[in-house]
Amino acid sequence: MTPEEILARLVGFPSVVGRPNAEIVAFVREVCEAAGAEVAVLPGPEGDRANLFATIGPRDVPGVVLSGHMDVVPAGEADWSADPFTLRRDGDRLYGRGTSDMKGFLAAVLAALPRLRAMKLKRPIHLAFSYDEEAGCRGVPHLIAALPGLCAPPEGCIVGEPSGLKAIRAHKGKAAARIGIGGRSGHSSRPDLGLNAIHAMAEVLAAAARQAEALAAGPFDPRFAPPYSSLQIGTIAGGQALNVIPETCTAEIEARAVAGVDPLALLQPVREVAEALSSRGFAVAWDVLSHYPALSLGEDAPLARLLEELTGEVPLPAVSYGTEAGLYQAAGIASIICGPGDIARAHRADEYIETDELAAATRLVVALGERLAA
Repeated sequence: MTPEEILARLVGFPSVVGRPNAEIVAFVREVCEAAGAEVAVLPGPEGDRANLFATIGPRDVPGVVLSGHMDVVPAGEADWSADPFTLRRDGDRLYGRGTSDMKGFLAAVLAALPRLRAMKLKRPIHLAFSYDEEAGCRGVPHLIAALPGLCAPPEGCIVGEPSGLKAIRAHKGKAAARIGIGGRSGHSSRPDLGLNAIHAMAEVLAAAARQAEALAAGPFDPRFAPPYSSLQIGTIAGGQALNVIPETCTAEIEARAVAGVDPLALLQPVREVAEALSSRGFAVAWDVLSHYPALSLGEDAPLARLLEELTGEVPLPAVSYGTEAGLYQAAGIASIICGPGDIARAHRADEYIETDELAAATRLVVALGERLAA
């Protein structure tokens, strides 16, 4: 199958984050096995979702991982021009949910498999396709944990997030948490008899705002915009009526950390203020929604030099968005970002990838195979 044909099949699976993904996993497995790859389907603890790992070439020598996620964000935008889960071609553009982020990369990799098999690789290429990346990289940690039983330690990982096929060496880490405050309801005329959950949450949000202001003072990493770690309050909900003391309030906050800073640690001052409310009779819940570390690959790293040779361009220092690459790096695997498409097209109506981008990504995978066959 051509890259476009494979992409049409992939887009046709509504593999929205947080939902079962057996159908897309079965298709990817079929394509891999037809090309002679060894395939392992790795169910996650949720029971209805799985990662997939496949290898072309010898598994007992170090090789390169091509990492991508099979899930996509929901396609609830009202201004889609057509069905987001049916690939639509208009000139050189291929429209559909996930075309850029990041089923285009998956299609390019899968389309290259027959040519990779014919090369008789001396060092392997591994496909590591994950689930629930869009929920904060929830699936890939289980895949990474299984790697020692699947292959020799990889020498590098290329995460194919949309980057215009320009390699990227760094991104910030991220942690997100949901805070739940439970108080005691009652009539608003007797606030002395209740516990106002929104008032209590206001103290937590004030602590978050103070932490956000403090982070702007550094430490700094000029590769990023902004060049410091950040924290924001993203959502808040609570109360049922103006004259009712609100019994519950929830808020979600996130922190994005420059390299060398633990994003979870940035949330800790806020957590301490929230949990202190329990001494005043409030019920407090703190749930970590997602957590992944920053990526930081050295300018002179072999993987950076390899991507410079394959793409013909010096890798970019950093981007603002996050990927699974930081988790691979934390596991001891040098990692870099490089994939087709544009992140600016992702998570919006009429997402698309260009046919030339899809073809170029396939050529890049083939060129990597030629290196590993030499």
